[in-house]
Amino acid sequence: MKVVINGPTALTEVPGILAIANDAELVCAPDRNHLREALPEADVLLGWNFQSKDMEGLWHKADNLKWIHWCGAGVDDVLSPELAASDIVLTNARGVFDLVMAEYVLGYMLSEVKQFRKSWQLQADKQWQNRVIGKLSGTSAVIFGVGSIGRTTARLLRSVGVTVAGVGRTERSGDADFGEIYASDQEIPILKDADWVIGLLPMTSNTARYYNSKFFDGMKAGARFINLGRGESLDETALIAALKQQKISGAMLDVFNDEPLEPDRPIWSAPNIAISAHISGYFAEYEADMAQLFLENFARFTSDEQLLNVVDKSLGFVPSEK
Repeated sequence: MKVVINGPTALTEVPGILAIANDAELVCAPDRNHLREALPEADVLLGWNFQSKDMEGLWHKADNLKWIHWCGAGVDDVLSPELAASDIVLTNARGVFDLVMAEYVLGYMLSEVKQFRKSWQLQADKQWQNRVIGKLSGTSAVIFGVGSIGRTTARLLRSVGVTVAGVGRTERSGDADFGEIYASDQEIPILKDADWVIGLLPMTSNTARYYNSKFFDGMKAGARFINLGRGESLDETALIAALKQQKISGAMLDVFNDEPLEPDRPIWSAPNIAISAHISGYFAEYEADMAQLFLENFARFTSDEQLLNVVDKSLGFVPSEK
């Protein structure tokens, strides 16, 4: 069996991968040229670099490929029409990044309510200013995206007293994590009342520029918008206008349509915005966790068992179990 690993230059860059060295021929393909050479007769492709687009134009080389394991939660960089139309099974890293991304959301919310940025500026200016700050408990949030990251975020927010609702493909009541889930293609009544609007949508044909002028017009004036899902789901021009016109109070973005974010992009200087460099899912052990998930799936693959995190290629994500 031949396993091609797209991304690393050496096998030692993938923690624990040598554990299957006796069961498979392991080939590193650090870039597109190496991938072109390695793909023929490959049974498995491990997308270690989950932001790689190296497979574009190389599907004709995948003459024996049966399974792709993508190490990101989003699979839009690899899910081409060729892959969607094929019998190749696609799995992803669902579950690896859930808690750290939920913590990131909570961290931003706390920093805004507790006015940490203002406190740090006052400290830098050596100014003592006693003032009233806010309380997170008792506020409300609506989470767009009810997959595993959204569910973990909902549970974490509810644990600190935030009222949570979700938005997914279909409307339903009585959900264990969200209570109410609204359909993304319908009017969402809770949007006008939510203090926090959290974007965790996957990238699909239905989510491009989902957060647009109409969307921000539907939010309440004191609300803040958070996007950790996909940059392509946001109309940045519409967000900048909403912030400048004070239609909403603030925003935090960790993902962008084009990365890295160029210095001349207007979004940098939008009022009341917090920007980070797509880091919400990273933590010290993430590579070991990604590798362990692949190794568990590899054992299932070689034993003809059901794989974990099978992506519905017609949807572009792993359907929720709930």
